[in-house]
Amino acid sequence: MSKKDSPRKDVFQFRNQPRGMPVRIPLQLRQDGDWGELYGRFDEAEACHQAGRCLDCGNPYCAWKCPLHNYIPQWLELAREGRIVEAAELCHETNPLPEICGRVCPQDRLCEGSCTLNDGFGAVTIGAVEKYIVDRALAEGWRPNLGKVRATGKRVAVVGAGPAGLACADRLARAGVQAVVFDRYEAIGGLLQFGIPSFKLDKSIMTMRREVLEGMGVQFRLGVEVGRDVTLDALLAQFDAVFLGLGSYRYTDGGLPGQELDGVLPALPFLVQNGRIVHRAGLADVGVEPGVHSRPIAGWEDHIALPDLRGRRVVVLGGGDTGMDCVRSAVRLGAASVHCVYRRDEANMPGSAREVANAREEGVQFLFNRQPLALLGDGAVRGVRVVETVLGEPDAGGRRNAEAIAGSETVLDADVVIIAFGFQPDPPDWLATHGIALTGNGRIVTSGEHGALPFQTGHPRVFAGGDAVRGADLVVTATFEGREAASGIVRLLAQPVRVADIALETV
Repeated sequence: MSKKDSPRKDVFQFRNQPRGMPVRIPLQLRQDGDWGELYGRFDEAEACHQAGRCLDCGNPYCAWKCPLHNYIPQWLELAREGRIVEAAELCHETNPLPEICGRVCPQDRLCEGSCTLNDGFGAVTIGAVEKYIVDRALAEGWRPNLGKVRATGKRVAVVGAGPAGLACADRLARAGVQAVVFDRYEAIGGLLQFGIPSFKLDKSIMTMRREVLEGMGVQFRLGVEVGRDVTLDALLAQFDAVFLGLGSYRYTDGGLPGQELDGVLPALPFLVQNGRIVHRAGLADVGVEPGVHSRPIAGWEDHIALPDLRGRRVVVLGGGDTGMDCVRSAVRLGAASVHCVYRRDEANMPGSAREVANAREEGVQFLFNRQPLALLGDGAVRGVRVVETVLGEPDAGGRRNAEAIAGSETVLDADVVIIAFGFQPDPPDWLATHGIALTGNGRIVTSGEHGALPFQTGHPRVFAGGDAVRGADLVVTATFEGREAASGIVRLLAQPVRVADIALETV
């Protein structure tokens, strides 16, 4: 549809057209184990109507709140006009992974939460329209056009095929730099592939994104672990620069007594192993033997034996998005009951409000203002001792501390306990030998402390971004950092080699 043929803009459409989301999988199917994406896709008319609700604010708060600063009002208008190819191209100008962010971003806390219409009329359905734009464009054969890109002859090794690494590779390819992505997993995406459940992100989306990136000239060396199969020295000898998108995989266990009991699982191995079981057919599609994985996750036994959750009482400790992934997975695995224990109140819960609402609808019971004290059992876990809390004074980060109420301890029955307290970077030993500094909690130190270029480390030819730099965070922030690191790498490669750089590399 051309702009000339597009429907005339109704500036009051937000009043006449209520906010709408795509149709969801029925509740009964979810409770019966359906792992398909919860939300379907808009059709053309629905996307047009929802996009047309945008006020096109002079100062779009949605774009400012988005870590990528997407051109949201502009591509909403293109979608309203039916100009899908132009909309997809505009989405990709700022976001290397728009169809993924449209699915997994907590829009209620970011763009949609800042929408002017969110106060009374219902925010524009930004994420669902973004998904519609890119899915449709890709399905119709659109691909990024790099016909005018001139090859520079430069090569960059990208370590990690998670969102930061993929975003970096995308921007390097657009700048004429050959990106070669190394990852210890057998498929791209990192936790996008193996950690985020398919009811939030269907894995065919990752297969399509790999096809797009390979069409742009990006190469993948999968099943290869840097530091084990190839050294950083070797990469620096073969490539002009290196980007580290190492992720954040070391889980915070809380130091609870009883964590060694059978039936107690860390969240990430639970999600990863379950994802492998659910998606073994999808891995076969990319030439991987079902169930095979050559590398463990940060020292954990990757092939943990998942307990059968059917008819079991499951308790998840932690209220972030990972916790929501765990409780909603447990529902689909047939648990008799699923409780989420969180030490603060619902208003202070870090997880997406939309995910909390979906979990509650699916039967998850939330116990707010409960602090776990110990896991109880004789060989196998049988319960969680918790204490009620009230919110006290703010901590150093401004969040109010949870303070225990004396005499309020109770025991919550449990057959399986999943610990989802969050994650910390787990930096490899070889970073220090190359002048790459770390913070006290293991995050990689980048520009500001060492380099003048975005996300440059203490080694002038090594850049880093994503969770390894900022700690466990959102997919969209990792995407932003990969994108910005690529711009720094491109600037570095455009500079003549300086004597000072050569000297620093040999220290």
